Amino acid sequence: MDVILHCDANSFYASCEVVQRPELQGLPVSVGGDQEARHGIVLASTVEAKKYGVKTGMALWQARELCPRLIILKPDFRLYMEMSRRLRQMYQEYSPRVESYGLDECWLDLSEPGMTMTEGKHVADTLRERAKDELGLCLSVGVSFNKIFSKLGSDYQKPDATTVITQDNYKSIVWPLPVSDLMFVGPRTTLKLRQKMINTIGDLAATDANLLRGWFGKVGVMHYANANGLDRSPVMETGFESAIKSIGNSTTTPIDMLTCEDVKCVITLLSESVSTRLREAGLQGRCISLYLRDTDLKTVGCQITINHDTALCDDICKIAMDLFTHRGYQAMLPLRSAGVSVSTLRSTMTAVQLDLFGMTIRRDKLEHVERAVDDIRRRYGMQSVLRGNVMAQRAFSKINPYNDHVIHPVPWYAG
Repeated sequence: MDVILHCDANSFYASCEVVQRPELQGLPVSVGGDQEARHGIVLASTVEAKKYGVKTGMALWQARELCPRLIILKPDFRLYMEMSRRLRQMYQEYSPRVESYGLDECWLDLSEPGMTMTEGKHVADTLRERAKDELGLCLSVGVSFNKIFSKLGSDYQKPDATTVITQDNYKSIVWPLPVSDLMFVGPRTTLKLRQKMINTIGDLAATDANLLRGWFGKVGVMHYANANGLDRSPVMETGFESAIKSIGNSTTTPIDMLTCEDVKCVITLLSESVSTRLREAGLQGRCISLYLRDTDLKTVGCQITINHDTALCDDICKIAMDLFTHRGYQAMLPLRSAGVSVSTLRSTMTAVQLDLFGMTIRRDKLEHVERAVDDIRRRYGMQSVLRGNVMAQRAFSKINPYNDHVIHPVPWYAG
């Protein structure tokens, strides 16, 4: 039987801070940031702060008006990444198929012969108790027969709850929910659906798939499938590697990328990770791809093939940023996540045709420099050497795509 769990660490950033500082237990705490660098918004809050109406995304001055006693802490992303790693390590004791969705959320696939929803609920309850006892964190867990409904289950009751959505009860639990609760239905899509009197997930499920295709293209059919429980997207096995056809990294950023400088910082970090992994694999490529996702979960991708093979961060980053600029993707800001990959790969042992202008020799020199940096990072960690534009963006500088793979779910469905 298919049994998939979605675990969501409640108020993750704020909870991590309280674990780190027990004296804050029971107090209204929000993780935000300084007015200039963080744009003065709340990133996460404890239950005590939420009781005053403090919400994620709210301006700090508004939060202070609602809760004068509010304690606002600057984010410590190194702490959050470490706590996320420990959570994933715990999940992997129950299944090798653990797929991350940001730092605070993971899917686990428990599917095997003889597995039941009752057993899945037992595992979910065990994970909730272990998270509290061992890490001081509170989980909400959804148990269902696919990824979409298991995520709905983890959102259904918060904090510290397990919700089971089965083939028998999903219509009574899922269909009355607002259509905006369905994964991949963002604010713009919600507005368009409501203009057509589609207000609940049940309304969406009852709408003709061809009509939805006419309104939204193939994404409309995906929404129809998700609303009707037809999602068949797999939970990726931890450490899974297929035959290497491309090497890439993607990340969901701790806060939205609001400016082109934010995007350049994240693309630089991704490009460094990709170039390092290419060199470790003894590969280089000439097709560079860029993937972007905005806050409405709209995803775009583009690629370009260059006239030489490369594993250089400078090449990959420059080309990815050129794609971002020349395709007009600035209009998509703010962005939620980004990805960079290199394909059309071949071995670095392949003979190289020298050019008349000395560019091949120049690239060889740059590769020696980047390999020297690789050696330093291998010894002291990826963040022991940072580029200037990365150091200037404190909100993103602690992202480590090389060590912290964050997999973004790509939905697919039968029919």
